[in-house]
Amino acid sequence: MASTLDELGPTEYNNRRIGPGQIGPAQRSDTQVLQEAESLKIRDYSRLIAELSQTYSEHAPKSARAHDRAKRSLVDGGSHALRLMQPFPPSIVSAQGAWLTDEDGHRILDFWQGHFANILGHNPPVVASAIADALENGYGLQTGFEDRLQVEAAEILCQQTGSERVRFTTSGTLATMYAVQLSCAFTGRETVMKVGAGWHGAQPWGLKGVSYHPDAERAFQHVESNGLPPAVTDAVVVTRFNDAERLKDDFRRHGDRLACFIVEPLLGAGGGLPATREFLHTARELTQRYGALLIFDEVIAGFRFRAGDVGTLYELRPDLATFGKAIGGGMPVAAVGGREDVMRLVGRGGGSKVSFSGGTYSSHPASMLAAKIYMEYLVAHEDEVYPRLADLGTMARATVEAAFAEQGIYARCTGPDRVEEMLPGGSLSEVVFPYEECQDLRSPEDLRDPEVCDVALSERVLPLALLTLDVHSYQGLGALSTAHTKEDIELLGEASRRAAQLVKKHQ
Repeated sequence: MASTLDELGPTEYNNRRIGPGQIGPAQRSDTQVLQEAESLKIRDYSRLIAELSQTYSEHAPKSARAHDRAKRSLVDGGSHALRLMQPFPPSIVSAQGAWLTDEDGHRILDFWQGHFANILGHNPPVVASAIADALENGYGLQTGFEDRLQVEAAEILCQQTGSERVRFTTSGTLATMYAVQLSCAFTGRETVMKVGAGWHGAQPWGLKGVSYHPDAERAFQHVESNGLPPAVTDAVVVTRFNDAERLKDDFRRHGDRLACFIVEPLLGAGGGLPATREFLHTARELTQRYGALLIFDEVIAGFRFRAGDVGTLYELRPDLATFGKAIGGGMPVAAVGGREDVMRLVGRGGGSKVSFSGGTYSSHPASMLAAKIYMEYLVAHEDEVYPRLADLGTMARATVEAAFAEQGIYARCTGPDRVEEMLPGGSLSEVVFPYEECQDLRSPEDLRDPEVCDVALSERVLPLALLTLDVHSYQGLGALSTAHTKEDIELLGEASRRAAQLVKKHQ
């Protein structure tokens, strides 16, 4: 997300601040916008970004040419917006463990790890070899029939998450969409509640209140896309993450109309922030009181902190939960699980009231093989995998913060161990730059507000600076895997020090 006026221009900046769903955009003059930007402490990194872009273009010319070619046939040169960093993404030819290799032959230390999915690193042999063997022996591509691997994967998922029934699909977006549909059908209601900055995929109920707009009253109240039916988006209530009192107020106003409250126990796109125990337990009590369903979106968090769901760590059982990423072992697998009386609405016993067909590639044979093997491995090695992730996360955060502190720049890494002790080990983190060292960072409003944090530095400058040094990150850090080593963390620290030196020269 661009944050400087030089990058956007005053009028475009004005448009971004107004955002969909507000009156505008021509309600303030460019002079007013300039004055407002100055009051928001927005720093001008345009020169540094231009220098870094030039450095990276010279460093990776083959990736640059690959991107130019891609733009001739693909919109913006790709099929997922987050992968299309500016000025161009590295074009990857192989990936193993913690490392990538690009078209230019550079080895890149990776902390994106397949959208946070690769807990064991890229292409772990335990999965890759099994898929190769299956394909060699005439099994693995789509058949259009059921097989025992789907059953075995479902049994593991039910056992480890407490779900009474599950159904597989292919993406987290579809899983959350189906979970909301189930809630509306089960309750007979149409209003859905979510939290600001909660990302539940590119589905109609999820595309509201995701990105931050510097407007205290409406910071996360905007519709994220054109083309959505107002009847759907108007029925989405956005509450504040980790604010139990605000949650109570919103339930008092809307509770009798709510079909569900969908929430991530750990915000992914919202900054790697965990929910507090108070917030989730309040949500459980309120949904039961008002007759709404509680949905935990664990597409990111599931199997990231233990070999199962995160709700268990909070001593909570939602009505429905969605899973993805880590359960697929690097293959496209997602699932909805939960109460049998709710899930039965998709089946014959419940009159097939909810169309949850899943799609052609649901329970794809190779995907189910990967899911079964991956989840089995995580269950069998739970005592090794998760303490290692926790230790690596702690080490990475301390190393990055120290690297910036050496240059007199205050950096904070988000993570569960910084807010809530319910989640052991923060292997997901962002790097943020608060203006005040005592700033409490418990909500996305704290992280994304340019009056509180130097947003342009974390979102635009730091990832590009690291990429010029062959480190690929998400907001300066990202996801740890068991394939990362102490030496890798030291390399991250050295890259962060060099990035901090560049930043210091431009502040």
